[in-house]
Amino acid sequence: MLELRREYPRWGKDKLAVLLRGTGYAISVSMVGRILTRLKRRGLLVEPRSNAISARRPAPPRPYAMRKPRDYVPRAPGDLVEVDTLDVRPLPGLVFKHFTARDVSSRWDVIEVRSRATATTAAAFLETLCARMPFPIRAVQVDGGSEFRAAFEAACQRRGWRLFVLPPRSPKLNGAVERAQRTHTEEFYELRPFSDFSVAALNREARAWERVYNTVRPHQALGYLTPLEFLRGARREANASRPNRTPRAGAPGSRVAIGDEQSEPALDPGAPRAPYPPNPKKCHLCTERVHALAQPPLLGLEFRSAEL
Repeated sequence: MLELRREYPRWGKDKLAVLLRGTGYAISVSMVGRILTRLKRRGLLVEPRSNAISARRPAPPRPYAMRKPRDYVPRAPGDLVEVDTLDVRPLPGLVFKHFTARDVSSRWDVIEVRSRATATTAAAFLETLCARMPFPIRAVQVDGGSEFRAAFEAACQRRGWRLFVLPPRSPKLNGAVERAQRTHTEEFYELRPFSDFSVAALNREARAWERVYNTVRPHQALGYLTPLEFLRGARREANASRPNRTPRAGAPGSRVAIGDEQSEPALDPGAPRAPYPPNPKKCHLCTERVHALAQPPLLGLEFRSAEL
């Protein structure tokens, strides 16, 4: 057994037991394990050192990112936003990088097309994310891609956002944004008749689709509400929890418009209610845009109903 293990140092007790039985020894797997343990204790079996050459190198330590704690549960919009990239290949030899950010609570998506996926372009996408998410962001979750290191990690730290990184080969833990990538592929890229494949043109089309996705498309996970309707319901829940507070005209989230304090509330009292009120805490670099939800959705007029 000692000779077999020295010849095949990476083989465990199960494989060694098969080889020993083939030579005529009637021995169990557990017995092989006990013998190997005794040989190691006596110093007769020494594990070989690994060579410096390896097909898999350990990832460098992350200065700010961390694994998501088990007890961290997103309960309100902005508690956890998953970010991922998607290769878009409209023509042979032409590749674009599609960035998607999805809020796991409200299903609100922000999308943008870039020519490359680098740490610099990913950090620039955070500017878009901060401007177009209608609520403050508290945590971002990404995979271990190189584009989510360096400048991207530093940008999250400057904003005070918690940055969670997935374990290797665990895309299922980013399931919300992975499902969003499939939806954008099937309902946008595969159906839209593009004529201009420049980054600027693709972003114009993507922006119009983003508005439709967030304000027109019903979501089964939200009880067939749109993300906009879901957030309106969450705002009403938050207002109902403060019945003695007088609304101030023009304030973020106020139902009273400036100069029109007696106007009809922007939120429909009969709209479906959402279960979780948003956390009022705001990132110091984000612009508070919850009040924009009271405005009529800006739909992409160039989309025809047959294409939706």
